[in-house]
Amino acid sequence: MRNNNKEARQVNTTERTPSNGRFRKSLLVSAIAAVSCINVAHAQESEGQLEEVVVTGTRATIQSTIDIKRNSTTIVDGLSATDIGDMPALSIGEALENITGAASHRENGGATEISIRGLGPYLSATTFNGRGATNGSGDRSVNFSQFPSELVNKIAIYKTQDASLIEGGVAGLIALETVKPLEYGKQRIQVDAKLNFNPNQANIDDPMNGNLGFRGTVSYIDQFEIGDAALGVSLGYQKSDISQPESEMRSSSPSGSSLYACLYDPDISAGFYRTSSGDCNSGGTYNTTKDPETGKAVNDGSPYGFAPSSNGYRQNDTADERDAVFAAIQFQPTDKLDINLDVQQSKRVQAEQRHDLNFANMRRVTPGITDQAVVISSTGAVTSWAGETAIESNSETYSRTEEYLGYGLNVAYELTDDITISGDYSFSETTREEVQYLLRTQSNNGDVNGDSSSYRPLVAWDMDSGILQYAVLDFDVTDHAVFSDEYRVRIDNDVDRTNTATAFRADIDWRVSTDFITSVKGGIRYSELEYLDLGSARNEFEVDRNNVNPETKALDVAAISAVNTACAIDFPESNFLSSERSGDLVTQLASDGSVVGSSNSWATFDTVCAAQMIANYRGESLEYPELEDGTSQVTDVTEMTTAAYVMADFETSLANTPVRGNFGVRVVQTEVESVGYRTAFNVVTNDSGTLKLERTGDTEQVTAGGDYTELLPSVNVIADLTDNLMLRGAVYRGLSRPDPADLGYKRDFDENTEDDITDVNQLIDSVDGDGNPNMQPLTSWNFDAAIEWYANDDTMLGFGVYHKKFQGGFETIRTTESFLIDGVSTQAEFDLVSTNEETSNLTGFELNASHNFSYLPGYWSGLGVKGSFNHAISDFEFEDSNYGDITKTDEDGNIVEEYIGIVEPGNVPGFSENVFSGQIYYQIGELDTSLIYKYRSEYFQPYTSNGTRLRYVSDVGVWEARVSYKLTKNVKLSLEAINLFDEPKKQYFYSRDNLGELNSYGPRIFVGVKAKF
Repeated sequence: MRNNNKEARQVNTTERTPSNGRFRKSLLVSAIAAVSCINVAHAQESEGQLEEVVVTGTRATIQSTIDIKRNSTTIVDGLSATDIGDMPALSIGEALENITGAASHRENGGATEISIRGLGPYLSATTFNGRGATNGSGDRSVNFSQFPSELVNKIAIYKTQDASLIEGGVAGLIALETVKPLEYGKQRIQVDAKLNFNPNQANIDDPMNGNLGFRGTVSYIDQFEIGDAALGVSLGYQKSDISQPESEMRSSSPSGSSLYACLYDPDISAGFYRTSSGDCNSGGTYNTTKDPETGKAVNDGSPYGFAPSSNGYRQNDTADERDAVFAAIQFQPTDKLDINLDVQQSKRVQAEQRHDLNFANMRRVTPGITDQAVVISSTGAVTSWAGETAIESNSETYSRTEEYLGYGLNVAYELTDDITISGDYSFSETTREEVQYLLRTQSNNGDVNGDSSSYRPLVAWDMDSGILQYAVLDFDVTDHAVFSDEYRVRIDNDVDRTNTATAFRADIDWRVSTDFITSVKGGIRYSELEYLDLGSARNEFEVDRNNVNPETKALDVAAISAVNTACAIDFPESNFLSSERSGDLVTQLASDGSVVGSSNSWATFDTVCAAQMIANYRGESLEYPELEDGTSQVTDVTEMTTAAYVMADFETSLANTPVRGNFGVRVVQTEVESVGYRTAFNVVTNDSGTLKLERTGDTEQVTAGGDYTELLPSVNVIADLTDNLMLRGAVYRGLSRPDPADLGYKRDFDENTEDDITDVNQLIDSVDGDGNPNMQPLTSWNFDAAIEWYANDDTMLGFGVYHKKFQGGFETIRTTESFLIDGVSTQAEFDLVSTNEETSNLTGFELNASHNFSYLPGYWSGLGVKGSFNHAISDFEFEDSNYGDITKTDEDGNIVEEYIGIVEPGNVPGFSENVFSGQIYYQIGELDTSLIYKYRSEYFQPYTSNGTRLRYVSDVGVWEARVSYKLTKNVKLSLEAINLFDEPKKQYFYSRDNLGELNSYGPRIFVGVKAKF
């Protein structure tokens, strides 16, 4: 077995840059090694005959996980399917969660972005078949739900790096691979069909996607001999049409200007103790500005509470459709030439029908009531409130369309027996569009029938059940008629993004025969990333009851009544938030305080029906507004990177202990060019000699840029202490780049309108915008050590420690920028976010183990376990831009503004102190079962729209289960379920106890049949 592993290691080493003397021989060795390492568990001597036991399913996958780890020079964890379509998960994200130290951020109940060793996707990189992959989010993460797990054959996480790997992840590199048809070595036609049932979907009347979803995959692999040449072909297609229902408790997020720290001090007649009705933030917010006399915040010592603009619930019906096509051609015209072409294309459309019950005035103070009812924690979380508030029933239709196209061509040629050269070209492009209709209906003093109602009824809520639950005085939220004022329609074109990456690399592998160096590798890579975001646009129109013209008012009131009658619908979902609430969500009270009813629903309206009727009445169109290039909203970034590396593999002996590994260096040079558009001005000289700015009505294109060069050395060492005991060590320097969306150059001016300006530098009153094209990367020195014990094919125990020393934090700098206006150079100050030179540290350890109890008697021999745990601590500090400790400096480092924060800083984005994954599997005969538990502790998750505000996702533990049974040699039945116990996602705003959003998804169940021929 040890020799087999050595051969597999040799094959594994040459995969990135093929170097064997004969390609077909390499394939043969690969096949032999794969069979002996993965499929043949053991051979037993019985009555003089050799009995071969073929391992498949879960046990085989875990054996592949052990082999990948053992046979890699770097510290790698991964898994490989023994057959195409056998990846043991419903998505790539779920599969990655099974790898030691990996954890996901979950959206709509499924795993999306992946964190490595508790570090968020900003600090990791992802490759697809060795090449970069784009996304539609504006960051560096990859939306793994875009790729069908059935068409991916291998996934791995490189936790240490060597010089040949593409840079970009200080946390690690996630590598996805599809099958190479010649290496697969056999013909295979496979059909995989799954029905999807979600219990929460069954609670929805007439759901968008029906009560059952479908996911079907067809794949074909074959090889052909054409004279002396060999040709391999693989094709895969998947059609997925499923639902992802979601129930939410929600409140205003901190990403904009909708969540304020209001004073809660009885000695100050402001904030929650204001003496007149109004918003607590009007003259009553906590002032964090540093008082130069005291050295403390202006409001230091004053209690406060975080008051959102609104609270409420959301009922959400969803549809998720995806079509994906993967294709690959592998052609070997001679023994020396290997050509690989692969293509991936997918289109995913997510549609949602949302219905919101919104309590719209949560910042509003009702004197004598709100101040007495509010209960606030020591960190500012409001846990009880009462006051007068408008109530809204809002509806939305939302759609996101995301298309991905990636392809690459790799050519490797064996110049001599010792030298192989290769070239690789790749293209990846993602486009994302998001559009929606929004309808708002509001309470009023009279209902649509003219009967008395209340515009701002008295409302009280508390969190005794763990979520917000309400009591409402003299207002029935289930009555459509009481939502009678200001029917407003918004038609939003929210997102139009294109993210394109092209790259070319050339590599050489020279195998040498020395007592120390076994091969020298080198290469160069050029890549260009283009990110274009056209911003957003909105059309808006409304009908209200407040027109001063009696005739017009009568028509408006009649229009509202007609919409209310024609577009009213029953609440679509039963048992709404039943797993999270205690009792009913909304209790209706009479004037004397007695209970007259309660409900878990509210009056809802058909969004499109109402929007169309209101548009017809106003003479408007429901067409989405166009987004155009060349406006002030555009972010247009081009990032050009040139990298070169040289690396040597070595093998020697130290104190009679075999030692091997690699060392090398990678040099990375990156240039950024960012294009922006701003209002065009003319500089006008008045008769008096004074100056002013005059708008031309046009926009003008402006550009800015930045660059950096980084040196990334690396060393990886392995000592084979015994045949089964291995010691690893690695030192490397890595980098993580800023997100493309943060590299924009949006700048616009507010002109100074004073009439006595004589200095051109006084023409600009202020500069608006965002983005920093010269933002530098975050870098780190990384130190890893691990010891691993491999008892047999099924058993391994590993323990590793690691330390990362980061250089680079984030700060706001007040800088002076030069602007060319009408040919005149003008200077103005502007605050921008920049990377500083601060250092921070992260230290952690990870433990993983696998074992199969095949030695137990009878049916017990099918039992196996696998587990991993990662723990880390970090002193990295991420200050909230609203309520954190903020120091603004000029370009020379002088302090110009200082704020003393009231919220604790966050850690590294995506950082979880603890990550655990455990699996118990039982496989006997044709039955294969697994029970899996995945846990990660809380973490800071930045918003894509505003990554400077603190949002925490609470710790979460999710159970999954899989059962399959092989009916025949070619047919297998399966049952899979994720989120078995309906674990919600909870999000906290600013502080770790201020619950701002809860998302409940329910379990998701898939029943399938797979046939292969």
